Amino acid sequence: MIRYLPLVVGTVGGLALLANRMVTANLTASQSRADALGVLLSAVLILIGLLWQQVQPKSPEAVILVGEEGLEIDENLPEAVKTELAWATHILLTNTVTQSVAIYYDRQTILRRGILGKSNQVNIGTIAARVMKTQKPIYLVKLELYPGRVEFDYLPENTQGVIVQPLGEKGVMVLGANIPRSYTKQDENWVTAIADKLTYNLEKISS
Repeated sequence: MIRYLPLVVGTVGGLALLANRMVTANLTASQSRADALGVLLSAVLILIGLLWQQVQPKSPEAVILVGEEGLEIDENLPEAVKTELAWATHILLTNTVTQSVAIYYDRQTILRRGILGKSNQVNIGTIAARVMKTQKPIYLVKLELYPGRVEFDYLPENTQGVIVQPLGEKGVMVLGANIPRSYTKQDENWVTAIADKLTYNLEKISS
């Protein structure tokens, strides 16, 4: 609302000056100068208001992701690893904009949590394969803009943003958000730190 204040004040001020000029029969020199100054100030406020609309665009709006909320975890994993996965995903779901998490490791889906997509298996497509090969995360800030979004059918169909985070050379952790362009640099650092910890524990059981 504050972003519209200069525009509103400038417009109202300009209209008030116009109305005052119309109802005043005889204008003195000082009144004319005051009106001119008022018009100038109103114009400046309107200009500031218009600039604010460009400099401060609206924040992206959240959507309600389509799907059922749940937790699916590979029962064959050691209890310590299952506890670690549950803790890590709980942190991500409660402290970031993440609404859906899927973890793939050693050629199988070992966890899905949050709002679940239609497919119960993580399909390694071009994007996930690239992440595992380069060992660098990929952040898709607005998923609908990317043709490669079709590989994320294990996330809710209206997922807005996605982070694909490597878990060593054998896996990825995929996070889905309900708001586009919503992960901050601090969030990305959190995700990296948690992924490194998970990778360490997963590599111990697969070695």
